[in-house]
Amino acid sequence: MDVCHALAGLGTSINLMPLSIWKKLSLPELTLTRMTLELADRSITHPKGVAEDVFIKVGKFHFPTDFVVVDFEADPRVPLILGRSFLRTGRALIDVYGEEITLRVNDESVTFNLNQTMRY
Repeated sequence: MDVCHALAGLGTSINLMPLSIWKKLSLPELTLTRMTLELADRSITHPKGVAEDVFIKVGKFHFPTDFVVVDFEADPRVPLILGRSFLRTGRALIDVYGEEITLRVNDESVTFNLNQTMRY
């Protein structure tokens, strides 16, 4: 999968990936989990497992990311949900007033204008 848009949000503590995307990417076996999730619609679900150290590219950076894999109908425009754990890994700086999000690795950074990325 060359390009995949994702929703980055402070409202979720984990990164979510639909089971269909996990299968499409032919990722390694899932690590089993006993986690129970309550989704935004208040439904309860049990993940299929955790996909560990999946490398995702954001701008010029590659980040190893763990995804909780859930069998749910994803929005095809933004099938992945990146939560606070990813934002912490990317040392994200979110400027709400300036409408920008900056990800940093060492002394380098990449900044996205939220007006250009929020077409979802």
